[in-house]
Amino acid sequence: MLMRTDPFRELDRLAQQVLGATGTWSRPSTMPMDAYRDGDVYVIALDIPGVSTDAIDIDVERNMLTVKAERRPTAKDDNVQMELSERPLGVFSRQLMLADTLDAERIEADYEAGVLTLRIPIAERAKPRKITIGGSSERRQISG
Repeated sequence: MLMRTDPFRELDRLAQQVLGATGTWSRPSTMPMDAYRDGDVYVIALDIPGVSTDAIDIDVERNMLTVKAERRPTAKDDNVQMELSERPLGVFSRQLMLADTLDAERIEADYEAGVLTLRIPIAERAKPRKITIGGSSERRQISG
């Protein structure tokens, strides 16, 4: 139901492992994600700890879901001298192509303990339904 659309994701992961690099202001880093189906709802959980809700942007355009989050520096005073900075800062982004079977108009978002949870219901048109069979008492011959 979901498709990844970031072809550079594996390259970013490799760079992070080898070089210790993280996302920059110009090239967003990805955020870890879990996705699963719970009955008639798809659930997507994205890890973005240390980000306030006003720094999270969720957009849906056609079937493309985009989540962007920005983790800003905690020290706001110019007189502060950082001794150690290991937590990645900057923009984090994730794009997912939603299947036509999902109802993008009714997405719900919740943010708790650094995890953004999106709930996407399955569209009514995609749910299984019974088809009634109409009968006819007259028989017709089909010529081919």
